[in-house]
Amino acid sequence: MALNKSKKKEKKIPFSYYMMVVPIGILFFIFHTIPFLRGVFYSFTDWSGYGDWKFVGLKNYLYMFGNANIGHAYWFTLKFALFATILVNAIALAIAVGLNGKIKFQNFMKAIYFLPYMLGSLIVGFVFKFIFGNLVPDLGRALHIGFLSSNILGTTHAWIGILIMTIWQGLAFNTLIYLAGLQSVDEEIYEAADLDGVNPWQKFIHLTFPLIAPFFTINLVLSVKGYLMVFDQIMAMTDGGPGNSTTSISVEIYKQGFQGSQFAIQSANAVVLFIIVLTISLIQLRILNKREERLG
Repeated sequence: MALNKSKKKEKKIPFSYYMMVVPIGILFFIFHTIPFLRGVFYSFTDWSGYGDWKFVGLKNYLYMFGNANIGHAYWFTLKFALFATILVNAIALAIAVGLNGKIKFQNFMKAIYFLPYMLGSLIVGFVFKFIFGNLVPDLGRALHIGFLSSNILGTTHAWIGILIMTIWQGLAFNTLIYLAGLQSVDEEIYEAADLDGVNPWQKFIHLTFPLIAPFFTINLVLSVKGYLMVFDQIMAMTDGGPGNSTTSISVEIYKQGFQGSQFAIQSANAVVLFIIVLTISLIQLRILNKREERLG
């Protein structure tokens, strides 16, 4: 009986918990959930953002799948998210492994790599826009390198410039997560591997990577989610151009929804984007969790 009473006391949630969580939950519901539900509602209407509206059923969704600009935005976004996710995670993991080794000035190097994450995407985007528009062409002309002599943001390869900036900024957070994972690995495991004559590559494949698999899962899911909704970088560097070659789904929703009087159509677009991000995230978690179980 005494044990049961003690268990009941341990399970009691402190009042301070409710004081912290409930207000945040209410604010989240007001400023996130309600607008989201309203967006879903308006996706089944012909509302242009003002005035009267009427229900049109699935008309907006059918229009979406037949619109070339929206189709291109989806293709560009998926391509960008794929390249950004792979490159950011590969480079961040390599940096984390290097920083976790016995090198000098580790704390200083960690601070340098984390600095980009502290800056806003718009600020970084404007800085890189200046670099690609002025510094790189000047350098290319001085060195007589043809492909560097023009502003890449004004060509069909503009997405590569945005990708470079996104990778530079995204490395900070991903590297920090991988470093946390590497520091949780027991050094005795590596010492035993050294005694068995395991080379660095085998050590990484068979020891390091399986042991930090949960951290890889976190980074991969967050990276895909973030890059599928890429917005700030594009608005700062190209505004979706040249033409609509770098228009992502989020940029398309913003420009056509708020500037093109397609509020209802782009509400439907936002709902589809939400479903895609949610589906991909759930699939990733399912596959990666199964992989972690096998490695474990």
